[in-house]
Amino acid sequence: MLAKGVLPFEMDMRDQQSSENHPVIRTLYDHADEITTLQFHPFEPILASGSRDYTVKFFEYAKPSTKKAFRCIQEAEQIRALSFHPSGDWLLVATQHPTIRLYRVETSQSFISSNPKDQHKLPVTSMDWSPNGRIFATGSKDGQIKIWDGVSNKCIQTFIDAHSAQEICSVAFTRNSKYLLTSGKDSVVRLWELSAARCLISYTGAGSAGKQEKRAQAVFNHTEDFIFYPDEKTTTLCCWDARNAQRQNLLSLGHNGFVKTIVHSPIAPHFMSCSDDFRARFWCKKSPQTD
Repeated sequence: MLAKGVLPFEMDMRDQQSSENHPVIRTLYDHADEITTLQFHPFEPILASGSRDYTVKFFEYAKPSTKKAFRCIQEAEQIRALSFHPSGDWLLVATQHPTIRLYRVETSQSFISSNPKDQHKLPVTSMDWSPNGRIFATGSKDGQIKIWDGVSNKCIQTFIDAHSAQEICSVAFTRNSKYLLTSGKDSVVRLWELSAARCLISYTGAGSAGKQEKRAQAVFNHTEDFIFYPDEKTTTLCCWDARNAQRQNLLSLGHNGFVKTIVHSPIAPHFMSCSDDFRARFWCKKSPQTD
């Protein structure tokens, strides 16, 4: 995608159908219904996908011959969210049922909390392992955010009505595993300090045109200096300074529909935006050109 972005316009148009300049390198087919979530393995060339066909499937995407999954987990409900443990040995699975399942990837053996009261009251919408692998976080339609012990699989902390009793849209840990970034349908992004069990900073100014209707993710940039969040009504990108919550200039994303997903590169100033207009756009900060 980077190489395609620096091509002169005439050459780009001439080579638009050329395979070496096409950013799509693999197309995988194996689900019978809509794919709802994707997760890359932490270090193996494996992609996990969850679908409304009640299955989680694993693809070896590095092999040119790969078309179908080499492993499948059958669930009892439609899949909503996935998250790999940093070791790659475990996979969290959230379905339409509020109960969270923890799977051993190699054997597909599943585990749940021994205390039924630990579980959410409504389906989980987002989940994330901490980078140190000790805990994981979940957000739900019930408006609660829960922190779980990664060893005992038990809930150790709950933030009730974390986003004004609105549905939780996304949860994401900082690299030091000490803070949690969340977004909700109240159009506010919040940073939580886990050791003190409190909201440290609220990032406001998005969604001023009306009540948010669809889920949108809040993400850090690669340095964790800034936070990105799409505005539903204007389809622009809101950006805040992560430390002082000062909002930067709005960026037009060029989409004609609601921006459903933003994914930022963990190592470079690049991100992708995906929209209901059936387009995925790749954004990068170009370095100054030299003579």
